[in-house]
Amino acid sequence: MTAAPPGGAPGDGRYGQAYFRPEQAGEGERIDFGALAYDDITLARLREIGAGPGWRCLDVGAGTGTVSCRLLDEAGVASVLAVDRDVRFLAKRCLPGLDVLEADITAPGFVSGRFQLVHARFVLMHLPERARLITALAERVAPGGVLVLSDAVDLTSDQAPSTPYTEVMRAMWQGLRTAIGTDVSWVPSYPQLLRGAGLKSVAAEIHVPPLLPGSAISRFWADTWERSRAAMLATGLVDDAAIDMALRYLGSDECAALSAGMLTAWGRKPEERAG
Repeated sequence: MTAAPPGGAPGDGRYGQAYFRPEQAGEGERIDFGALAYDDITLARLREIGAGPGWRCLDVGAGTGTVSCRLLDEAGVASVLAVDRDVRFLAKRCLPGLDVLEADITAPGFVSGRFQLVHARFVLMHLPERARLITALAERVAPGGVLVLSDAVDLTSDQAPSTPYTEVMRAMWQGLRTAIGTDVSWVPSYPQLLRGAGLKSVAAEIHVPPLLPGSAISRFWADTWERSRAAMLATGLVDDAAIDMALRYLGSDECAALSAGMLTAWGRKPEERAG
């Protein structure tokens, strides 16, 4: 069995502690592979809902800051407050209109003020008390503004063909749920949770990037598997040989599988009535 990663054993801590530690070599590059796979879709949606000049934006769990920077550069928003529990990647960004805040979004009052856009991508799936956090984020939305949430949806159902890829993906989801609490099973309930938080005009969509040899999403999953190998082995569903076989399969022309999708849901804060 592979040894537990330095800084924590399987079952210890949260995202970024036992697994996916920001100080680990190459972690920023892994995050950027995910950004390459999803940023265009994210930016198109944010611009479609109105993000543009004059908007004050909050980017929660901003990672390496790619969405924050593209909101400023391409959508032309007035400002972005990029928040993360570890801001080492964001600290490298220097862009007019970009402010960086190191904070834990699970803490009450982690940020003050209201924003026309509050955005969180691949964040809530790793955290407990998700319904409470969605309500808290909705409170940071200004009247007429929008809350946009994106997280992963698992497409390796019991009916999916058994391949080296699906076997390892199932082990990954189970291993990360046990080790750090990652849970994507509730993500399809986003629209209902947004309505429950008082938002209107709620809608959702799913994007599934193609798994092609050498593609950004394939490289993201390969790196993610390597970094969560100990958690996958701990499930007993796979061994090192199975993970190595899946890595070869993912990088080959033989791969015929669906990546995990990204579900994006959004809702608008009603305008305040005069008087």
